[in-house]
Amino acid sequence: MAQLGSVFLPVRSPRDAADWFAAVFGLAVSSIEDHAAVLDSADREFRLTLMGPASGIATPPGLSWAPFSLLVNDLEAARKSLLDRDPSEIAGDERTCFWFTATDPDGNTLLICDR
Repeated sequence: MAQLGSVFLPVRSPRDAADWFAAVFGLAVSSIEDHAAVLDSADREFRLTLMGPASGIATPPGLSWAPFSLLVNDLEAARKSLLDRDPSEIAGDERTCFWFTATDPDGNTLLICDR
């Protein structure tokens, strides 16, 4: 059986990106290095690794698709807190989930969901 170890996201500055994700989504910063930063969700079931240029990652920041989703308790409040990040309208339905997209400061598309 496999477990998800970490999700990777390209960024320009691991430190700046870690500060932003911690402030906006409440993720705990586990480590910050010149090449990468690691953040964990409160339950430690989700790990986000922010990969900077010094990591050698071949993909530049600015992903036009969301490689993972962030789950929030209050979708409306999360959308309002991201008004400066050009959030989409809330979409979805009761059967699956409600969601919207926004961008992080590096231009990566983020998918924010209610479940």
